[in-house]
Amino acid sequence: MTEEPCQCSDCQRFYKEHDRLVREFPTFKQQQELNWASIQSFRTLCSKVINELQQQLTERELNQDIKLEEKHISVEDITEALDELESVNAYLYSIEALMERIFDIKISNNIESKFKETAKEIAPDPLNVDRIILNRLFHQTTDFPDKKNTN
Repeated sequence: MTEEPCQCSDCQRFYKEHDRLVREFPTFKQQQELNWASIQSFRTLCSKVINELQQQLTERELNQDIKLEEKHISVEDITEALDELESVNAYLYSIEALMERIFDIKISNNIESKFKETAKEIAPDPLNVDRIILNRLFHQTTDFPDKKNTN
């Protein structure tokens, strides 16, 4: 028996985003580039926030930053966030090293075509007219197992 996918809002948002990324980037090369860009943007953002927090901590320690007190950011909050973000950055560097190995892999156009074909199967376009009609018919069926028969 297969387990039904989770229906919570977080999982549904994940499934929707997952399928969108498969549809919009259906080749091996596009997935390589997408993941590389994602890791790089995450690292860039984390590094920038780390630098700003370190600067705020330094200013706070020198009692030059009143804005932090106004925002209720304590030295402990900043220190804890810095520790966590530095760990995240270390993990991102590790992922980057692994991704560099993935970029060494090249595949033929025939295999890229298989990626595109498979992407259409596992993440069909939800706005495809045939799919919309099928979904409407499927959800209107009174004998569908999830629907209660009201007769």
